[in-house]
Amino acid sequence: QVQLVESGGGLVQAGGSLRLSCAASGRTASSYTMGWFRQAPGKGRDVVATSWRSGSTYYADSVKGRFTISRDNAKDTVYLEMNSLKPEDTAVYYCAAGASVGVGVAPREYDYWGQGTQVTVSS
Repeated sequence: QVQLVESGGGLVQAGGSLRLSCAASGRTASSYTMGWFRQAPGKGRDVVATSWRSGSTYYADSVKGRFTISRDNAKDTVYLEMNSLKPEDTAVYYCAAGASVGVGVAPREYDYWGQGTQVTVSS
């Protein structure tokens, strides 16, 4: 199995940028589909971006053109570059790993989760 630790969250003004990191240990992250999810207060956990082992990626409509998911296999780390941040991006952001073939973008399909990192965007 794999252990995931997120970092890089914080408080930023609208229009600013943050880069989240997800460090994997145990089994290498390249063995998994990796996803970033977020959960705002009182709301469910939603997909932000996904990176499949094939290299394909998926982005939620709300973040397309602003966020970028990437992997550094040498460092066993997955990143989420977030630009042009908006107050509605405020949430706890989670990194997750999915082991099964055919993992999609639903949170229930992911097997391992990090502890989350808070992102707060002020207006």
